[in-house]
Amino acid sequence: MNDEKLKNQLGENIAALRKRGGMTQAALADRINYSDKAVSKWERGESIPDVLTLMELSEIFEVSVDELLRDPNELPQNVGKVEQVMGRAVEKTLKRKADKRIIEKLCSVLVWFVALLIFVIFSSLEIPKSWLAFFYAVPVNCIVMLCLRSAWRDFRTNKWLISGIVWGFLISFYVTVLVLAQYNLWKILLLGIPGQIAILLWFRMFRKGNVEEHNG
Repeated sequence: MNDEKLKNQLGENIAALRKRGGMTQAALADRINYSDKAVSKWERGESIPDVLTLMELSEIFEVSVDELLRDPNELPQNVGKVEQVMGRAVEKTLKRKADKRIIEKLCSVLVWFVALLIFVIFSSLEIPKSWLAFFYAVPVNCIVMLCLRSAWRDFRTNKWLISGIVWGFLISFYVTVLVLAQYNLWKILLLGIPGQIAILLWFRMFRKGNVEEHNG
């Protein structure tokens, strides 16, 4: 099978599945962090998404990757070699993705285990307000997730992780001052507002740059 035929049949399948799901090109593009122009190119057979995006599309449409790549005019059992190779590549990608999720969960468990350990030690030493360790575990957990996903070049949730770091530390500091110094320093939470706006604007600019790169 040549590349043009594969692009065309993939484009037909994406368009059909998108319409069957009642989605516009813009709605589909927003879910996978692409532009509607990129989706339009796929459906016209002018370009083809990468393996990770194929995996996302298969999850959204609730079909296998084989079905996305299959010729809509062929019987289901007549799967070509190209589709089989792509299917195997996606299976490996799914396995790597599952491994990454396990690593993320293990790291989160470790963060909360350390917080629990600090709580147990401090409470055993009768250090007051030792439960504050759990507040700081939230932004620390976000930092760990941010480092892992950045290392894996998966930036899709970084906006929310950075927001969690900012608000997590602000709230933790506010509660710490409130319970230890008995001082209501609520105004410090106002710092989170311009911080959140800056985060949203930064990632909006970052996404715009990605969209232009995809369209280029």
